[in-house]
Amino acid sequence: MVFVPCLVLSAQFLFLYSLLSFTFTTSFPLTHPKCLEDESHALLQFKEGFNINVTASWNPSSYPKTASWNASTDCCSWDGIQCHEYTNRVIHIDLSSSQLYGTMNANNTLFSLTRLQSLDLSDNDFNYSLIPPNIGELSQLRYLNLSHATFFGEIPPQVSQLSKLLSLDLSLHATTILQSSRVNLLQLKESSLKSIIQNATKLEILRLSYVTILSPLPEKLTNLTSLQVLSLYNSELYGEFPAGVFHLPNLKFLDLRYNSNLNGRLPVFQSSSLTVLGLDETGFYGTLPVSIGKLSSLNILSISSCHFWGYIPSSLGNLTQLMQINLQNNKLSGDPSASLTNLTKLSKLLVGHNEFTFETISWIGKLSSLTVLEISSVNIGSDIPSSFANLTQLETLNADNSNIKGEFPSWIMNLTNLAVLSLFRNFLSGKLDLNMFLKLKNLFYLDLSFNKISLYNGKSLSHMTKSRIQILQLQSCNLIEFPTFIRYSSDLQILDLSNNSITSLPSWLWRKSSLQILDVYDNSLTGEISPSICNLKSLIQLELGFNSLSGNVPSCIINFTPNLQVLTLQGNKLSGLIPQTFQMENTLKMIDFSNNNLQGQLPRVLVNYGSLEYFDISHNNINDSFPFWLGDLPELKVLALSNNEFHGDIRCPDNMTCTFPKLHIIDLSHNEFSGSFPSEMIQTWKTMKTSNTSQLQYDKSSIFYSFYKSGGTSTTESLTYSFRMSNKGMVMVYEKLQEFYSMIAIDMSSNKISGEIPKVIGDWKNLVLLNLSNNNLIGSIPSSLGKLSNLEALDLSFNGLSGKIPQQLTQLTFLEFLNVSFNNLTGPIPQNEQFSTFPENSFEGNQGGLVAGVALGISYSSQVLRWLRRIF
Repeated sequence: MVFVPCLVLSAQFLFLYSLLSFTFTTSFPLTHPKCLEDESHALLQFKEGFNINVTASWNPSSYPKTASWNASTDCCSWDGIQCHEYTNRVIHIDLSSSQLYGTMNANNTLFSLTRLQSLDLSDNDFNYSLIPPNIGELSQLRYLNLSHATFFGEIPPQVSQLSKLLSLDLSLHATTILQSSRVNLLQLKESSLKSIIQNATKLEILRLSYVTILSPLPEKLTNLTSLQVLSLYNSELYGEFPAGVFHLPNLKFLDLRYNSNLNGRLPVFQSSSLTVLGLDETGFYGTLPVSIGKLSSLNILSISSCHFWGYIPSSLGNLTQLMQINLQNNKLSGDPSASLTNLTKLSKLLVGHNEFTFETISWIGKLSSLTVLEISSVNIGSDIPSSFANLTQLETLNADNSNIKGEFPSWIMNLTNLAVLSLFRNFLSGKLDLNMFLKLKNLFYLDLSFNKISLYNGKSLSHMTKSRIQILQLQSCNLIEFPTFIRYSSDLQILDLSNNSITSLPSWLWRKSSLQILDVYDNSLTGEISPSICNLKSLIQLELGFNSLSGNVPSCIINFTPNLQVLTLQGNKLSGLIPQTFQMENTLKMIDFSNNNLQGQLPRVLVNYGSLEYFDISHNNINDSFPFWLGDLPELKVLALSNNEFHGDIRCPDNMTCTFPKLHIIDLSHNEFSGSFPSEMIQTWKTMKTSNTSQLQYDKSSIFYSFYKSGGTSTTESLTYSFRMSNKGMVMVYEKLQEFYSMIAIDMSSNKISGEIPKVIGDWKNLVLLNLSNNNLIGSIPSSLGKLSNLEALDLSFNGLSGKIPQQLTQLTFLEFLNVSFNNLTGPIPQNEQFSTFPENSFEGNQGGLVAGVALGISYSSQVLRWLRRIF
């Protein structure tokens, strides 16, 4: 679980720079302006082009402003319209949050209102329309706001013709969309950006957050001396940030967050009007300058996940107006206590994941205004200081992996505003009654995982007590009973109770209609899986692996909800057939039924699971032929069929393609496959030859949750796959398989494959692991193997191979494991530095007789010997 701070503006700043700051202040005449007929007609035509849809606007105060427009009234009096006091021309249109839905055509009549000075269409839904180039004809515009309006595509260069602009906002607002769905809809060419900066020289506000710019920032940005607000959040910028921007005399707000390829250093500051500085997840680096103490107006300093190092300058303590400071995930060191102690206005303090060496953190208890405290990976080494009991405004306390010792502090139950409590991976001890958390009426997130604490259910409650818990993580907490304090929680979304000793699941759990993740992995569950589990229609992730569940897999399990992405039942005692039912709309990415007693054939309905990335049915009793029909699944990356009763040829029918377009790991070992080596089929696999393995990357947005609270903190949950396979002579566990997307691995060991190894195998240049051991292969080892430049492990042992070991194998500079033992090989073992590292057992048992060309290196490891014994 990851905590992400949200940059929140101070009330003062919002007041100064809100949309209302651009309302016109001209005095009105005694008589109200009368709208010109052609402009009234143009506005009515604009109205007719759009529907009213309440979902088109995010603002809860939105309403359909155009609903009251009609031809019988003066358009200058219409909601959202303002006319010039003398010319009666429409000069101001504010249709923000007006619930407009529809497509904006290039010839929209709105652009005939050429005297417009202000146009605000923000917070509507224009259904992925292009911004019309005609916007360049509105040459009098001072204020243009098209933010969060679902425009799409390239921002027309004609925007740069609006030379009188004071404010330009084309952004998406981060607070209104989940990060998993944040896609930049608009693009701005570098040439257009340069033209905007060159022509609109009086710009005061420039907001292009979530606009893809994909270029460095032009140096001419430093010429915008009137600039007060620059927001370029997540704009895919790169290169060096022009340092002169920091010295713009009127700059108050600078947000460059989430531009990971944008580099820069903080300058030597002079006096500055900056109130907000956001650099999170950029490439900014270096030490914090002593001159940072001159930013006397600074309210928010947020520089998390950058590349800053060194000590915090004591001058930071001069910034007494600071309300939020986020230094997380850098390499800052020393004890910053002296720099932070006097910042008594702080409401948010995030300093975790650095290299700080705090002598004590008890001083934090004096910061009585704190609502968010993040001190993860700060080496506390003792109890949580009792002074923290003074933090009565605290909404978020995150102290993961902070070497906290002692018993769970009882005073935490007095922090009645607490919404997020995370003490993951510490050394808390003692027994704790879970019912105590019912006292924290605002608590929606609780993580006590991986402590030495023993949790238990206290006395049965005499009345229904509702908990607001949405996320509960109690991994490895010595639980033997299912927690009952969440029984009446109607909003429960994530429940992780893995690595405990729970023996059963309560029937009331199946009524948790909001539950999205249920993880009871590695417990002591017994009995059958209740079919009532299929009542959980919101489930995205279901993990019941490594228990003692028995009986059949419920027939509804893979089709009870179209939302399910992860289904893991591995390591149980399940038997019978795999369900054959199919959900027409499905998003399943991972199915793991390995290590059970399942029988029969693979369900052919799997061919319809177009999102499936990972399928593991290994270590069962499946009796089937090679599932060539899975070869058309567009996202399948891992196929594990080992230790079953698969049989017959590994091949694709003549009328099929079986390209397996993204498959990078296939494990067919320990089956009854026969016939010749399937070179023709593998030759068609795109992963074998692709020059761009980044195409094989996993979907990074597999599972993502975000919960925003008044404290400005969001929490995220992401999915990782774990996979076991033999590699380099031992069984290896890849805990985060997504990071190994470029590892192309084929394991066909322990079958009855016969014939020769084809020469075309040398064309499979992306191969990292190849295991063909314990088969009936004959002939020579192809010299073309020497072209597999990425190969790290090659196992050809226990076959009938003959001839010499090709000298070309010495070209495999990444080869760490080689085993050609127990064949009929002859001649000298190739000599080079790489081969000298292989143990002599790699070559033993060859009846033709191999001669060591050099003194062989290390002896055979005990792990490899154990691996060989498992084969036999």
